[in-house]
Amino acid sequence: MENNMKTAKEVIETFWEIQDGGDYTKVINLFAEDALFEDPVYGTFNGKAEILDFMKKMNIEVHSREMVFRAKKIDGGGKVAWAQWIVNSPEGEVEGCGLYRVENELITYYKDYMNAPSNSDDK
Repeated sequence: MENNMKTAKEVIETFWEIQDGGDYTKVINLFAEDALFEDPVYGTFNGKAEILDFMKKMNIEVHSREMVFRAKKIDGGGKVAWAQWIVNSPEGEVEGCGLYRVENELITYYKDYMNAPSNSDDK
């Protein structure tokens, strides 16, 4: 029997496609009920309900601060994927990456890492 399950990379590509639409709450259906999300700025969120609350906050933060996230590279396979991303805002540019674990086409773990912000005034 052929396994038609999406790889972690495919799930994360979908995550970024949805996120690029501008409503972070729409990614919630990609998370498992007991998922763990670790953000270096806002903290740790346990379970789908806490992650949804965080995504609501992200909608406000991203729009009010004129931030635009873009995935530069997404790769992985099986149950693990990563995304190299960049965020631009009037305050500058930040590069980072996300590490994801996916089981049964649902994100069970997501942790972001990011560099210190850069600003064009620093040059």
